[in-house]
Amino acid sequence: MSNALPVFLILIICVAALHANASSEEARFRELMRSRRSSNGYGVHEQEVYSVSDQSNLKAADKIAALPGQPEGVSFSQYGGYVTVDEKNGRALFYYFVEATTGAAAKPLLLWLNGGPGCSSVGYGAMIELGPFRINSDNKTLSRNEFAWNNVANVLFLESPAGVGFSYSNTSSDYDRSGDQRTADDSYIFLVNWLERFPEYKGRAFYISGESYAGHYAPQLAATILSHNIDSKRMIINLQGVLVGNPCLDEFKNLKGQIDYLWSHGVISDEVLANITKNCKFSPSDGKQCSDAMNAYDSGNTDPYDIYGPVCINAPDGKFFPSRYVPGYDPCSNYYIHAYLNDPVAQKAVHARTTTWLGCKNLHWKDAPVSMVPTLKWLIEHDLPVWLYSGDLDSVCPLTATRYSVSDLGLAVTEPWRPWTANREVGGYVQQFAGGLVFISVRGAGHQVPYFQPEKALIVVSSFLKGVLPPYAKEQ
Repeated sequence: MSNALPVFLILIICVAALHANASSEEARFRELMRSRRSSNGYGVHEQEVYSVSDQSNLKAADKIAALPGQPEGVSFSQYGGYVTVDEKNGRALFYYFVEATTGAAAKPLLLWLNGGPGCSSVGYGAMIELGPFRINSDNKTLSRNEFAWNNVANVLFLESPAGVGFSYSNTSSDYDRSGDQRTADDSYIFLVNWLERFPEYKGRAFYISGESYAGHYAPQLAATILSHNIDSKRMIINLQGVLVGNPCLDEFKNLKGQIDYLWSHGVISDEVLANITKNCKFSPSDGKQCSDAMNAYDSGNTDPYDIYGPVCINAPDGKFFPSRYVPGYDPCSNYYIHAYLNDPVAQKAVHARTTTWLGCKNLHWKDAPVSMVPTLKWLIEHDLPVWLYSGDLDSVCPLTATRYSVSDLGLAVTEPWRPWTANREVGGYVQQFAGGLVFISVRGAGHQVPYFQPEKALIVVSSFLKGVLPPYAKEQ
């Protein structure tokens, strides 16, 4: 991910811009839910969703013997492969699945989605964030991630939509039709078919997690699942909760939150802030004067995803190295991921098609709600726990922006803002709201919380799966 991006460009990375009247978002969402359910759920025909054949036979073929360069002593099972979500167009989504390190049969199933839109869950989520391994700087070997999330769950990484990572379509025009609705539809079809391939997970407690633009993906997939469960009057997928880190939830609130964050952390001046305040209403009416005002500063060579973190220095001789060393974090990791996942040996090992793998793909995004608040309200009304967490060093989808959307939900506080503990120090802060909403900050973490603060991220997900707030151990 590139550094020193102006705010206007950062916003493009974080959200798919679609100007609309935000005041009527909730009414439109509820009408959409009614229309999709009346048309048999999100425009998906029953015969397409449930036309599964020989899925169980494919499981054995998907089993990964070993990843190239993986360390010794790996005892958990790994799988990789494709699930077709559109037979006619030849659209197929790639997954990488790791069972829990111990007691897999008793642990829940957790889906992970990276954002973008258009970024790889295998490259980022699995290989540098919460997966069982990290790619070493030699581009060939792997090391164990002590704080991998498969310590507490069976973790499923999904490359979505088609065109992202190893996922593909045989119909190239599909890539010009990407958007929130198709992503939710395809991900749902993927899950129904994947559960046929892995029938032991049918009925298992299922959770959706992700980060960034998964602030759109996760709630919309959750709404799709609940809608199908309600419509069919049976539990097709046993969805138990949603967990999203540094979520992009509202286009304009995210932009306002970015400006507030950058000013409060000394990145932009009082004068620049005053000019932005004068020219920007953070609404669809904003134009060139607003964008010019927002771009009137120089952040220097900093990482917008962790404003206090090191950056990767590209030397004149073609070599690269971190500007400084932070234990467990290497800002040059993109190079290692790209080399490893483009190695034909690695692609064969995970059962991916031979292809040129990209960390993020620029898809032509055709639909996205301005705000996810109406969707979150609907999920909460249907008794689904929703947890949002924010690394407090991220300026792309910052904590300030998430706070604005949480406030827009208008929920009563049931557990006041308090610290939580990680390794005998404050790991961050947490607040609980009526209806099961939980908001957590993660101290000292950037945009990719499981990468910047893996131990704290594991505490967050463990607490989420248990349904209890992160602990606070006061010093005696």
